[in-house]
Amino acid sequence: MNIEQSKIPQATAKRLPLYYRFLKNLHSSGKQRVSSAELSDAVKVDSATIRRDFSYFGALGKKGYGYNVNYLLSFFRKTLDQDEMTKVCLIGVGNLGTAFLHYNFTKNNNTVISLAFDVDDEKIGTEIGGVPVFHLDRLEEDLPDDVTVAILTVPATVAQSITDRLIVKGIKGILNFTPARLNVPDTIRIHHIDLAVELQSLVYFLKHYPNEDKSL
Repeated sequence: MNIEQSKIPQATAKRLPLYYRFLKNLHSSGKQRVSSAELSDAVKVDSATIRRDFSYFGALGKKGYGYNVNYLLSFFRKTLDQDEMTKVCLIGVGNLGTAFLHYNFTKNNNTVISLAFDVDDEKIGTEIGGVPVFHLDRLEEDLPDDVTVAILTVPATVAQSITDRLIVKGIKGILNFTPARLNVPDTIRIHHIDLAVELQSLVYFLKHYPNEDKSL
């Protein structure tokens, strides 16, 4: 990408995978071009925001014509490093972790959970969704150096200690599904996803802001 990453707002960066997924669907259907209005209807982001997001990357479309689907798809594939495989490890093969292993980002060809860790002896040495499960005690020995992202689906009480071990092993990004707010160095990127909080927030907005923008 020819633009400095630091110049792109984080809100814009978070929307890029959403645009990319829709463009893949358009490409599969044979559509050649798309307008910002059509994109807006599909991804539930207002067209002005889409045009502003795209403007950070230069002239991606033409007024009166819209956007070339093949060009946009190719551009965002490179921008999002879709040609480079990212290997992920999953820590905690409970109900949520098992669901992740079976799903394994089937719609995202450049991301794959390559191995998992747990402490349940009945799961150690087996494969779930085609993903091998190793004992957590052997994290330092069995986690390959080319795995740089981890998904945490473990009890909150052990999340920090496991995170510390992952960082020592070279993990650079963590998707945290535990309620724990983890302490990590500035060099580590962590995204917290607390499903209970998100659900509580959804119910609150339904009750108190029934007529507001629904796409938060």
